[in-house]
Amino acid sequence: MPAFLRSSFSSAEEGEGAAAIACLSPAVTCNGDEVAEEALMAATPLLSPDYASYTCNGSVDIRGNPASKNHTGKWTACYSILGGEFCGALAYYGVGTNLVSYLTKVQQQSNVVAASNIASWQGTCYLSPLLGAFLADSYWGRHRTIVISLTTFTIGMIFLTLSAIPPTSIYPFVISLLHALPFLGLFLTALGLGGIWPCVPTFGADQFDDTDGAEKVQKEIYYNWYYFAVNGGFFFASTVLVWVQDNCGWGLGFGIPTLFSVIGIVGFLASMKLYRYQKPGGSALTRICQVVVAMTLKINVEVPNDSSLLYEIPGKESAIVGSRKLMHTDGLSFFDRAATITSSDEKFLDSPNPWKLCTVTQVEELKILARMLPVLLAGIIFNTAEAFFPLFIEQGEFMDNRIDSFSIPPASLTTFNCLCIIILAPLYNKVLMPMVSRITGTKRGLSELQRIGVGMVFATLSLFSAAIVEMVRLDIAKKKDLVHQSAVVPMNILWQAPQYFFVGVAKVFSVVGFMEFAYEQSPDAMRSLCQACSLITVTLGSYLVSVMLKFINSITEGSGSHGWIPENLNEGRLDQLFWLMAGLHLLNLLAFTYCAMRYKRKIAT
Repeated sequence: MPAFLRSSFSSAEEGEGAAAIACLSPAVTCNGDEVAEEALMAATPLLSPDYASYTCNGSVDIRGNPASKNHTGKWTACYSILGGEFCGALAYYGVGTNLVSYLTKVQQQSNVVAASNIASWQGTCYLSPLLGAFLADSYWGRHRTIVISLTTFTIGMIFLTLSAIPPTSIYPFVISLLHALPFLGLFLTALGLGGIWPCVPTFGADQFDDTDGAEKVQKEIYYNWYYFAVNGGFFFASTVLVWVQDNCGWGLGFGIPTLFSVIGIVGFLASMKLYRYQKPGGSALTRICQVVVAMTLKINVEVPNDSSLLYEIPGKESAIVGSRKLMHTDGLSFFDRAATITSSDEKFLDSPNPWKLCTVTQVEELKILARMLPVLLAGIIFNTAEAFFPLFIEQGEFMDNRIDSFSIPPASLTTFNCLCIIILAPLYNKVLMPMVSRITGTKRGLSELQRIGVGMVFATLSLFSAAIVEMVRLDIAKKKDLVHQSAVVPMNILWQAPQYFFVGVAKVFSVVGFMEFAYEQSPDAMRSLCQACSLITVTLGSYLVSVMLKFINSITEGSGSHGWIPENLNEGRLDQLFWLMAGLHLLNLLAFTYCAMRYKRKIAT
C-alpha cells in the first residue's frame, strides 16, 4: 500500500480515511509520481462494505461521519423535504392569500390599517431570510436552522388559530391577550419563514453529491419538484382553504394549515438519519470584511503574475469549514492583494493574521459574490412581472367576465398562472429538457443562466400581451362610447389568459433557474445566504413597482388629464404603462445577456 494512503489512515478515523480514498481521482500525483488506479483498488478491500462509497463534497451523516452514498441522501431523503415544503407552503399561503379578509372582518381593522399590516408582514417575510441564511451558513447549519424555524412558524400558526376562536371569557386581560395574538402570530410566522425559505431548497440540494455525475443530474431535477411542491401548496391554499375560511370559519381555516405545519415538522424530523449535512463555515460577513481590510492594507502591493505565489493552505481541505478549495480565477485582480504574500507575512505563514493575509479560497468567495451580483440584480426587474398582477386584475374588472351563464372573477385568473407552473414543472424534466438537449447537445439542456434568460423572454412577452390586450380594450371602449363611463367593455376576460400563462412559463424557467444559480455558483459556505439574496429580489421588485406607480401617476395626472391609472380605466392609458414595463424588461434581458456571456463560473477543487 503506498505511503500516502497509509498516512491517511494513521491521521484520521476509519470512516474519514475511507472517504478520503473514495474521493481520490483515478490517477493521483504524489511527490511527483503518478499513483495508478490499481493502487487505489488494492486499498479498497481494506474498507468495510458500509464505507465503500462516500460523498466527496464534504457532507456528513447525522453522527458527523463522512456521508455514505448508499445509505444517505438522494431522493429517499428528499421525499420528506419536499413533503415538508408542500406543508409549509400550504400553511404560508393559507394565511397570506386571504389575510385581508381576516383582518377586516374578524379583527375589525379598516382597509388602510389592514393593507398596511399585510405590507409590513410580507416585507418581514422576505427580509428575514437574510438573518436565517446567515445563521445557517455561519453557526447553526441548515438542518438545525430549518427545525428551529419550522417550530417558530408553527407556534405562530397556533397563535393565529387561537386568535380566530371566539373568547369564552369576558375578562379584560383575556380579551387584550386575544387582540395581541394575531400580531404575535404573524410576527412569528414571518420570523420562521426566514430560516425556511433560504434553507429548505439548499438543504434538499445538499442531498446530492456535486462530484457524482449521476447525482448531479438528479439534483437539477430536484429544483423543479421543489417548485412544484411550493405551487401545489399555494394552489390548495388559494382554492380549498379560502373556501373553508369563507364558509366554515377562521378557526378551522387557520387550524388546517397549522395541522399541516405540524405534519411537516414530524415528517422532516423522522428522516434525520437519511440526511446529508453540511457543516457551517463560520461568519461569512467576517471573511468578506477580512478580504476587504487585507486588500486595503496592501493597496500599493503588486499582485504577482503567477497565481501559485498567492497564499493558500497546503492540502486538499479548505481553511473554511464545510467548503471546498476554490481555484484562482483571472479578473477582479485587485482582490488578489489580500492573498499576496509580503515580506512581513513570510514570518507568520504558519498562522497568519486573517485580517492581513487571506487564502485564495477566501478571496475567490468575494470574487464569486461580485460576479453573481449583476445576475441577481437582473432578478429585480424580472420579478416586477408578477408584481403587476393587481393591475392585471383591475384590467380584468373592466372586461366581460361571462362565459355563457358562468361568471369568472378577475382574481381567479391568477390560479391559471399557478396551474401552468404545476403542469410545466414536471413536464420540464420529462419533455422540455430532452427536447432542448437535442438542440444544445448537452445532457442538462439549459444551464442556469440560459434557463433564467428564457424565463425573462416570457416575462417580457407577458407585458407585451397585456399592452396589446389593453390597446384593443381601450379601442373598443372608444368605439362603444364607454370612455367616460366606468363600465365593463364587451371584450372577454379570457383574452387575459396569455399574459398569465407567460408569467407562469417565465417562473418555471427563471425562478427555478435563480434557485439553481444561487446554489451552484455560490461559495460552498454561503449557499443559504445567496439563496436569501435571490429571494430579496422578489421584495425589491415589488417595491420598485410601488415606487414607479406613484411616480408615473404623479407626473401623468393633472392639466385636464386623468393620468395613466385613474379609477375609471376606460379614461386611462394602462397600455402605455404596460409598454413601458415591456421595454424595461427588454432592456433588462439585454443587460442580463451581456452579463451572462461574460460570467466566469466558479472552479472548485
